[in-house]
Amino acid sequence: MPYVEWRGNSIRVKWWAGEYLPSGKKKYESASGPERGVRFRSDTEAYDYGLDREHDVRHGTHIGRTNRSTPTDTYAWTWLDAQDLRPESVRMYTAIIKNWIAPYWKSQGVGDVTSLEYDAWKKSLTGHVSASYESSILSVFGMMMEDAVLAGFRADSPVVKRRRRGRYKKKPREKKRPLAVDTVYQLAVNAHTVWGYTGWTYIWTMAFTGMRTGELWGLRREFVPPNWPASDPDQERREESLPRYAVMPALRVQHQHQYVDGYPTFTGPKYESYRTLVVPPFLADMLSALTASHGHDVVFPSLSGGYLLSACNFGATYWHPISRGAPARVGRKDTARPEIPPVPAMSGKRIYLLRHGHKEWLEEDGHSETASEARMGHEVAGVKGLYSNVTPEMEKRIADTLQERWEKLTATGVWLPQFPIRLP
Repeated sequence: MPYVEWRGNSIRVKWWAGEYLPSGKKKYESASGPERGVRFRSDTEAYDYGLDREHDVRHGTHIGRTNRSTPTDTYAWTWLDAQDLRPESVRMYTAIIKNWIAPYWKSQGVGDVTSLEYDAWKKSLTGHVSASYESSILSVFGMMMEDAVLAGFRADSPVVKRRRRGRYKKKPREKKRPLAVDTVYQLAVNAHTVWGYTGWTYIWTMAFTGMRTGELWGLRREFVPPNWPASDPDQERREESLPRYAVMPALRVQHQHQYVDGYPTFTGPKYESYRTLVVPPFLADMLSALTASHGHDVVFPSLSGGYLLSACNFGATYWHPISRGAPARVGRKDTARPEIPPVPAMSGKRIYLLRHGHKEWLEEDGHSETASEARMGHEVAGVKGLYSNVTPEMEKRIADTLQERWEKLTATGVWLPQFPIRLP
């Protein structure tokens, strides 16, 4: 039974915590109030509080003081070490804990964080970070608190989803325009000025495959036409792919290039979205000519001949002058270039919108959700995804409609660069 005692002007209640000390004696816990900064107003209130704690002990829901008082910043790093995450997620979670969670909560007990304190912290983030990054911060903290409940650090999570109160605030969304082939052409011409035939092919590949940036940086020569699928190092996949893609060129999304523990590393694509993408004949010709013009192990080397991941700041060196334009540059022969006009539809926008535009094209051309989502590296949820499958005919239709877009553009007599000189 709980034991109530007066200590000066305050009341304290003690109860058995359900554990034993090394000496064999019972381990007791105590409290002088139901919450931090609040004292018991009577013996009865203190006694009832102790009864509630002993009820939790008997039913296995009691949270010990040691666990409850574990500093939130200490728990956050321990929690991160226990997660099995991809390298890019590790970097993001580490930055979130280091910059936003640990500095705010510090040594406050993980079991003492209340819903009101969480709401106050959430409000403090607004205006200091973007809406999307705020969502990521709150998501990480929410997972931490859910796992804290499972690990016995607290009884429930302070992250409570409530019905909306106050003024409605519509979530800001990035303004996008429908992606026109003419826009992609303007970007590709600028890319040719900045980056040569590699840049020209890079823009068309992203727009006509929907590949992610990291996947393009990690696209190796053995996984593009005309090398793939005959060059696939996986024998089983090679034997399955050869008959299917003998009549329609395709590339294989097998890697992305990213930093792992500070070192550039070829890893699997995001969300393990390994996939084969049929490409229209014009793009297959570009990729074939590009890989024949250099001896690098990746399809898209940097201007200096290295990897895009580590050679430079991709945005400042490539994407900004390609999309925003740049003044003429004079000097040495290898650095001089003419003035680059801006592309109004993409100026100040992310290159990732080329991937979004590819999805728009697939929907405009009436392709099935199964084929479209598989091409983007997504999974169709539920029973529909379980029973669906991408057939060769679906892939052929995609290649045909993409080739048709290209032919409509070139029929207008636009400038096209010469294929690069083949290496001896």
